[in-house]
Amino acid sequence: MLPREDLLKGVEHRESMAQAIDQANRAIATWEVVLTDFLAPPELAEVQQRFQRLTDIQLLAWGGYPQAERQRLAIARAELPLEESQVAVAVLDIAGNFLFDTATHRDFLGAMLGTGIVRDKVGDLIVLGERGAQAIVVPELVEFLELHLVQVRSVPVQTRRIDASALKVREPKKKEMTTVEASMRLDAIASAGFGMSRSKMADLITSGEVRVNWKEVAQSSHQIKSGDLIAVRGKGRVEVGDVAITKKDRYRIHLTRYV
Repeated sequence: MLPREDLLKGVEHRESMAQAIDQANRAIATWEVVLTDFLAPPELAEVQQRFQRLTDIQLLAWGGYPQAERQRLAIARAELPLEESQVAVAVLDIAGNFLFDTATHRDFLGAMLGTGIVRDKVGDLIVLGERGAQAIVVPELVEFLELHLVQVRSVPVQTRRIDASALKVREPKKKEMTTVEASMRLDAIASAGFGMSRSKMADLITSGEVRVNWKEVAQSSHQIKSGDLIAVRGKGRVEVGDVAITKKDRYRIHLTRYV
């Protein structure tokens, strides 16, 4: 049995962590690969961080495509082989004519949840403009959604399963840059990476709009290090690359922004 109380101590997402612990214990007891539902990035990062010191189990995350934000975790004993094909996901095509009634990500998600399913069963949603959307879901919901997801906003839709190879995923745009800062403070590096004033970034940080490695950080003075991922709600992400010290004892930081 895993050290449940130790793993739960101080976690932000207690419910998802508790479920993962129960599933890991089941994987250990049954020698089976056990799957979680879809986890949001902060939940996924927290489970992976807490479980990384455990030597008797292994984790593999997959959400249908490499850049997926919402992913399922496969949990298995360390001795077992584990690969992406064991993380069961299904892709749905939600087709309709949205030329005169544009639907957003929220509209498609709302229509899916309106059928009675829960959010944890749904992965990423890819909106295709006037043609509709594609949704990644747990396989056991495919037949239900094919039958019950028949309208989004005022638009009739046809929902059907498609092969994962038909996913229309847009590769994220990348912008490489280098900044020189006096410190490794979050507000300094994030303002450079997102191209906005330091005071504006500080406001976003204090209002809870900024996450570091998918955890909300409310202090502008939070220290950033190489490898960290900074996300600002609605503005994409910045990955912190190599950090070097200049002759004037400042920090030269390589950043990659994804939008």
